Amino acid sequence: MTSPSPSPAAAGGPSTAPAATAQCGADPVPVPVSATAIAPAPVPVPVVAPAPVSAPVPVPVADPVLVAVAHGSRDPRALRTVSRLLDRVRELRPGADVRLGHIELDTPLLPHTLAGLRGREAVLVPLLLGRGFHVGHDIPAAVAAAGVRARLAPPLGPHPLLVEALHDRLVEAGWPDPRAGARGAGVVLAAAGSRDPASAADARRTAALLTERLGGVPVVPAYASACSPTVPEALRALAARGRHRVALASYFTAPGRFATASRSAAPWVAAAPLGDHPALARLVLHRYDAARDAPYATSAPYATSGPYATSAPYATSGPYATVAPTAAPCPPATA
Repeated sequence: MTSPSPSPAAAGGPSTAPAATAQCGADPVPVPVSATAIAPAPVPVPVVAPAPVSAPVPVPVADPVLVAVAHGSRDPRALRTVSRLLDRVRELRPGADVRLGHIELDTPLLPHTLAGLRGREAVLVPLLLGRGFHVGHDIPAAVAAAGVRARLAPPLGPHPLLVEALHDRLVEAGWPDPRAGARGAGVVLAAAGSRDPASAADARRTAALLTERLGGVPVVPAYASACSPTVPEALRALAARGRHRVALASYFTAPGRFATASRSAAPWVAAAPLGDHPALARLVLHRYDAARDAPYATSAPYATSGPYATSAPYATSGPYATVAPTAAPCPPATA
């Protein structure tokens, strides 16, 4: 019996056998695969809706600086009085930027106050009780020289709030006198005086309003300078009308030379200056608000130069409206 010949492989020779053919149903031969070739399963990324686009938040704009313009006086009581008035203004308008500037004689002077604005817009409120050279020339000239953006409010008078303050000061001084009665009583409205006819017209308007407030008691304006009648002349005029019990209403913002001189001529009671009366503080803010909200005008009654002075001299609507009086020539000053 013949033995099968050994295969070439068994004999040490090269294998010539064909490769094995995979059979249907046979287990697959495992193929080694590198671990780095196995990709991780993708992680779902949540879709985030874009945030809604909101309107830009407006940057708050600061209100204009309120620059109160006082005349100034060598009397130290004047500065203290005006400072108390502005403290009342700040109490009524918390957070308001309220500054003081003087036309003359006191510090800070108006040009120094305007220089400190550093680009801020301002509303200038004269603490003066009528029109005149200071309102019509000095203040606009200071604004133009400083080159600031500013509105100029009218002076404080005439105005019903001033009349309320005048009445209260008279009552504080002892008005009315029950012994005199309405028929024998009178009032002299003592003011500073000006050669500007508009100033005298404003004083006459205030005197008429005070007459109404006092129930018809005659009120005669008088002046400490520039105009007539003087206080003694007004007293004589009232005496000629049978008015011998005459009180003096002090139409001054603060104590000073003119207020003191007028008071010394009073034959009976003399009221104190308006000072820090609450009605005066309210009026300062009223003038500020009206000028702040007014459009810039191409020409203004007070401006002689500069682009920024504006505002009508009187309110034409609202609870504090007044009618501008017709200006009349100021009587010549007497010696």
